[in-house]
Amino acid sequence: MPTTTVRWVLGKQFVGTDSRHQSVVLSGDDPASGVSPSQVLLIGLSACSAYDVLNIMNKKRQPLTMLEVIAEGEQDAKPPWAYRRIHLTYRVSGKDLTPKALTQAIRLSQEKYCSVAATVRGVAEITTEFVIVAPTDSNAKNGPDEE
Repeated sequence: MPTTTVRWVLGKQFVGTDSRHQSVVLSGDDPASGVSPSQVLLIGLSACSAYDVLNIMNKKRQPLTMLEVIAEGEQDAKPPWAYRRIHLTYRVSGKDLTPKALTQAIRLSQEKYCSVAATVRGVAEITTEFVIVAPTDSNAKNGPDEE
């Protein structure tokens, strides 16, 4: 079972350490001293799904040469400021990538493999899109959620 520790450093700064002894600096409301805990959730969701998509695309024999996931979250205006909508944009590059394969990989990640998405999905609506980026072109093809 994974176990994490968050230790208060000073002021409003904390250090979070995971069960593999990797650390991240966190801060409640001082952006100069750490990452916002609520944004760590967006980073975790993005990384979890990115890991899945990378592996699935390799299995489909369409390996990626670049992958970036941009998460935009919409939170409630009042405490506890829960996320209600999260939109993920996958920016990818690779040789002969197909929109169908990417759509399937993202769907599998979101619906079957990503533990963070499974946890968040009960509270927030998660939507996705992808952009296939050519090595020298920043907007080669766009792909929606659906096939």
